[in-house]
Amino acid sequence: MRGPEAVLARIAERRPVIIDLGLDRMRAALARLGDPHLKAPPAFHVAGTNGKGSTCAYLKAILEASGRSVHVFTSPHLIRFNERIVLAGEPIDDERLINALDRCDRQVGSKALTFFETTTCAAFLAFAETPADFLVLEVGLGGRLDSTNVIESTLAAVIAPVALDHQQFLGETLAEIAAEKAGIFRAGVPAVVAPQTAEAMQVFERRAAAVGADLFAYGSSWGAHLEQGRLIYQDKGGLCDLDPPRLIGGHQALNAGLAVAAVKAAGLALSDAMLSRGLVSAQWPARLQRLKSGPLVDLVRERGGGEPEIWLDGGHNPHAARAVAMAMADLEEKSPRALILITGMQSTKDQEGFFAAFAGMASCVFTVAADHRGASSAEEVAAAAERAGLPAYPCASVREALAIAVANRAATLRILICGSLYLAGEVLSENA
Repeated sequence: MRGPEAVLARIAERRPVIIDLGLDRMRAALARLGDPHLKAPPAFHVAGTNGKGSTCAYLKAILEASGRSVHVFTSPHLIRFNERIVLAGEPIDDERLINALDRCDRQVGSKALTFFETTTCAAFLAFAETPADFLVLEVGLGGRLDSTNVIESTLAAVIAPVALDHQQFLGETLAEIAAEKAGIFRAGVPAVVAPQTAEAMQVFERRAAAVGADLFAYGSSWGAHLEQGRLIYQDKGGLCDLDPPRLIGGHQALNAGLAVAAVKAAGLALSDAMLSRGLVSAQWPARLQRLKSGPLVDLVRERGGGEPEIWLDGGHNPHAARAVAMAMADLEEKSPRALILITGMQSTKDQEGFFAAFAGMASCVFTVAADHRGASSAEEVAAAAERAGLPAYPCASVREALAIAVANRAATLRILICGSLYLAGEVLSENA
């Protein structure tokens, strides 16, 4: 039987346009497929610039901890495309994925949709034909014109923190980008909003009022913070004293709080015990994930690097970099080590702004080129790091960067591999 990789490659070749925002093609295609999006379970629709993937992971885990079955749609994947489509708790199997993709091709035609639109249609087919209680649906890009915004049965529109990213598609200002994200708001549906800048929050307030959405915003309707090893969540319904999320970083407390706020705003009566089980069990690879075993860890040990401390994060814009840098600062306070970055980035990202978050913290940067279309060369990434004030050294691979870093160590190292989800996927594949 053909593997899904061959089918996906054929679709990508026949539909070379990567991003072409708009909903008319999607609606027409889904109509020819029998409108599967209208048969999917009620959805938590999640948009935002940073943290939306982690929020989806918390939502899935919380809902499953309450005994419900959950579909999930996220992007991009790290290792296998199947990760993007989770059916009732498990990644879609190859046979179902190929079947759904083939049906989309037969019904929609060879050139009608972009790659993301085609795979979103395939996901809706799978969701409609597999029983589940809920759907956690992550926006691909923006919100208003994103392919996922055809969904109609929405329990909550959820907005993670908004920052400057993808300006070539969404607008040059935070207000313009926030307006695109707010396009998922629906009349009578809770609009659950994470901490935002004042500029973005004003946009969300105006949009919620205009469409008749029930705004449930951080600061005015809900709050969450870590206190004495606990996650304290509070809204007008009262206070929840919860186990803290397992995912590392202070920003994860707010992502977890956003997920709790979403289920509460949607009217689901879940106990503190259920919420805690979900927060503790949530998993989301390449978000401040510590690599504790595998070939890359072994390489550092074999080169005399002692017990390695290697972290992996896929954040790729200045807002994400600041969150990761704060987490690294917390680790430094508890256990001082020299911080080394190994970084690859896409050419469309604010690379200098990303590295600025680590100025005065990282001792140096080893740069690589991620194996993905649109990636900057190692030399280009190094030049951006140098402009941000960090000594930088281009390398041919992550493996080479690790070897050089260990060989030139002057102290016990803390190594952070970062800058791209595509790079993170390569690392996880190589270190498996």
